[in-house]
Amino acid sequence: MLLVVLLIVLTITLYFLQKKRQEQLVETQTDMLKQHAEEVENIYRQMRGWRHDYKNHIQSMKAYLELDQLPQLENYLADLDEDLVTIDLSIRTGNVMADAILNSKLSLAEARDIQLNVTAEIPSNLAVSNVDLGVLIGNLLSNAIEGCLTIEDADERFIRVYITVMKQQLYISVTNSMNQVLKKIAGGYSTTKTGKEHGFGLKRIDQTAKKYNGYVNRQHEEGVFATEILLPL
Repeated sequence: MLLVVLLIVLTITLYFLQKKRQEQLVETQTDMLKQHAEEVENIYRQMRGWRHDYKNHIQSMKAYLELDQLPQLENYLADLDEDLVTIDLSIRTGNVMADAILNSKLSLAEARDIQLNVTAEIPSNLAVSNVDLGVLIGNLLSNAIEGCLTIEDADERFIRVYITVMKQQLYISVTNSMNQVLKKIAGGYSTTKTGKEHGFGLKRIDQTAKKYNGYVNRQHEEGVFATEILLPL
């Protein structure tokens, strides 16, 4: 009789544990979808703003031409070109998935006054799938943005991204400023952040790299956090 009661209790406990895990997963996925929607909205807002000003730009250029003010027109075009750099989806790596993720995340970073330095070139012949490449880059940049936002002074926020081929491997490096207490644990680092999304992102990075027999290295110095990933081609 006691054994039957214990089995019933165990079954009920496992049921509620599984249900709780499913709820946590749904909540995490919902949070990630909300963040992605915010990124897309930010890009759309920038592009919509420029389209709104398009006619004004044309009229201004026509006015300079009609008045034969070519030096002023040249200066105006230079200013306009500089403005377009911040709006155009200018990061082109050679991989469509990487371009979409990088432009989306970095647009969000710019909106949060984070200084960016990006150099990225990705070959077409990759062993890693586009989906998994998106998982890696997306989570790396989400964590980098999160780290930067722990710094109150916007002038000290930065993210550096470097992606290239190194010794027949795809090398991905993301470095960001931060102001968090980090604790070294087995297999990586833990922050004082209580949210679920950060830990979920780190696990996804590690799982995806392991899937391709890749290598993940994380380094932390005062005010700076860096992640390096090597994936076989």
